[in-house]
Amino acid sequence: MASRPPDTIAAIATAPGRGGIGVVRVSGAGLAPFAQALTGKAPKPRLATLADFRDADGRTLDSGLLLYFPAPHSFTGDDVIELQGHGGPVVMQLLLARCVELGARLAEPGEFTRRAFDNDKLDLAQAEAVADLIDAATASAARSAVRSLQGEFSKEIHALVDELTELRALTEATLDFPDEEIDFLQSADAFGRLNRLAARLAAVFDRAQQGRLLQGGLHVVLVGQPNVGKSSLLNRLAGDELAIVTPVAGTTRDALKGSIQIEGIPLHVIDTAGLRETEDEVEKIGIERTWREIERADVVLLLTDAQHGVGDAERAILARLPAAIRRITVDNKIDLAGRAPERRETADGVSIALSAKTGEGIDVLQQELLAVAGWHQAEDVFIARERHLQALREAAAHLAAAEAQLPRLELFAEEMRLAQQALGRITGEFSADDLLGEIFGRFCIGK
Repeated sequence: MASRPPDTIAAIATAPGRGGIGVVRVSGAGLAPFAQALTGKAPKPRLATLADFRDADGRTLDSGLLLYFPAPHSFTGDDVIELQGHGGPVVMQLLLARCVELGARLAEPGEFTRRAFDNDKLDLAQAEAVADLIDAATASAARSAVRSLQGEFSKEIHALVDELTELRALTEATLDFPDEEIDFLQSADAFGRLNRLAARLAAVFDRAQQGRLLQGGLHVVLVGQPNVGKSSLLNRLAGDELAIVTPVAGTTRDALKGSIQIEGIPLHVIDTAGLRETEDEVEKIGIERTWREIERADVVLLLTDAQHGVGDAERAILARLPAAIRRITVDNKIDLAGRAPERRETADGVSIALSAKTGEGIDVLQQELLAVAGWHQAEDVFIARERHLQALREAAAHLAAAEAQLPRLELFAEEMRLAQQALGRITGEFSADDLLGEIFGRFCIGK
C-alpha cells in the first residue's frame, strides 16, 4: 500500500518582531501549483524568483523572493517553498493566512525538522543540533553544534555500532555452530576487541561531556552569611553592576542571576539572600528561595570573610548542603585581611582566597570552576545533551557487563545487543514516538 502524501504545513520561519526580511516556509507534496496560485508564476527549482505574493482577489500582499525546492532535494525531504518578504509582523501574518487559505495548516513546533528526520535527511542527533545551534549562547557552543549538525557525533556513534555489530556477528556465528572447533576467544580476539571498543566509547563520552557543558553551562550559586561579598563577587564575575552592594546586611532579598563565559563555557551565577536567622518576612522568603536555588545548583560557592574564616554558621550551611552538590569555599576580602590569593585543600574541600573588590584571585576561582565542571580545552568537541550522555553511560555499563560474562557467549551477546540498542537511541534508530514528540516539541515554530 502506498503511503499517504504529507499534508502541507506552513509557518513563519524568522524570529518574531520587525526585521528587514521575513520568511514564510511551506512544506508538503506537489507544491508547484500552490506557488503558482500564490504568485502567478511557475516556480523554477532552486532559483530565486522575484514575485508578488497575492491574496485570493489578486491584490498584492507583499513583493519578495520565491524559492522552490522539489522533493527529495530539500530540508524536509518533501517539496518546500520559501517566501522571503519584508519582515513586518503584519505582512508576515497576511502571507501565512494566505498559505492557510490555499490549503496549508499551521506547523507545530519543530515539525519541519521532524519531517527531515522522518525522511532520513537528518538523524536524531543532527536534528537536535539544529535547535542547539539556534540556542547556542557562546561561540564555542555554536561551533560544536555545527559539528554535530554536520554529522561528526553521529559518525562516531555509527562507528561504535559497526564495531559492536561485527563482534556480535562473530559471537552469533559461534553460537550457531557449537560443534565447530573454534576457539572464539582466541580467533576473534574478543577481549582485545571489547577493550578497544570500550576505550573508543570512553573517548566519545569525554567529547560529548564537554559538549554538554557548552550546551547547558554550569549553574553556580553564591551562598553565605550576609555582608560577606556575594553581590560583589557576582558583579566582579559578570563584569557589571548587576547587584546592589552596600555595607548593610540583608540588602539582597531575592536571587539575582548573571551569565558569564569562561573559555566558552556559560556560567549561570546566582547571588542569593544571606543565610541567617531573621524576623524580616521579606528576607525569610528570600532565604527560602536561596535553598531552592541550591537544590538546582551544579556548584555552590560558600563565601566567608577572610578576616574570620569558616565559623559555626558556615559549617551549619555546609552540613545542610545536598551531598551530591560540589562546593567551593571562597575566603573573600583578602585585601582587608592582608592575605595573598591562593588555592588550598581543606577538610571541607577546596578553598579559594580572593578579593571580589580588587579582583585578586578571581582567575584562580575561574579555573577551579572549570576543573569542577570537568572541562578541558579541546577542538573536536561536539554538542551533546543529557540523554546522549545517559545512553553512552548505559552502553559502557553493558560493555563492562559483557566482559564479565565471558566465556558465557549467550550472555555476552545479549549485553552487546543492549549496548548497541543504547547507542541507537542517540541517533534515533530505537527512539520511541513519545520521546520524539518531546524533543521536537521544544523546537521553535518554523524550524
